[in-house]
Amino acid sequence: MNLNTITEVKRPTSADQITQWRDGYAWLAGGTWLFSEPQVATDTLIDLDKLGWTPLTATPSGPGAGLEIAATCRIADLHAFKGPAAWRAVPLFHECINAFLMSFKIWNAATVGGNICMSLPAGAMISLTSALEGVCTLWPRDGNPRQVLVADFVTGNHKNVLQKGELLRSIHLPASALSKRYAMRQVSLTHLGRSAALIIATVGHKGDDFLLTVTAATPKPVYLRFKKTPTAVELRRAIDDHLPADGYFEDVHGSAAYKRHITYYLAEQIRAELA
Repeated sequence: MNLNTITEVKRPTSADQITQWRDGYAWLAGGTWLFSEPQVATDTLIDLDKLGWTPLTATPSGPGAGLEIAATCRIADLHAFKGPAAWRAVPLFHECINAFLMSFKIWNAATVGGNICMSLPAGAMISLTSALEGVCTLWPRDGNPRQVLVADFVTGNHKNVLQKGELLRSIHLPASALSKRYAMRQVSLTHLGRSAALIIATVGHKGDDFLLTVTAATPKPVYLRFKKTPTAVELRRAIDDHLPADGYFEDVHGSAAYKRHITYYLAEQIRAELA
């Protein structure tokens, strides 16, 4: 779509060149949502392409071990990533990317950071990075960088913690999470529909540190963490404790009651698989 309100496109080579922020500015990465509908309140796009951020940086061991994903990393680049053999959760990248159900045009243009910043309940990169305990690095315009868990970055449907002009720089997935076993379930009301629930669990080598992450069925990611793989009763009780009946996201892709039911159902499937 042509954006006929845009009067200027800035192409900085460093984010520091954008020292002041005003209404009408918008960061531009892949632009797959930005160009999908009129942006009547935007007159200036700030293109991130010239910043030249390395899409993926893998550090197999040592301090800070893990995978650094630039916010501008294309979905196609993430899909092509192989990773060290010890990172047993890397195939989860493919499974979450396939939940996008995107065209090849979107595949090669959309960015990981863009999907996270959209902060939609069914954002597949939110599901992936929160389940793997990702940490966002944020760059304010007038302050020091700060870090926040992906699970805390998203606060609701199309809502997040970004302040005016703040930029998502990267997402770090720790090697400890990438090395865990995982199981995932995703369901939609229609064959090629948006996710009504996307649930992922990871667990350590000895059945310890079991983390269940509920997304799509809820407005924001919900963590259920156990010291060891729970029993069916323990898991059901934890879901009830953390997700009351009104804690589910109701939309055309599924009622709250439906999403609550399939959360119970899929979570138990995942628990049984990892047990």
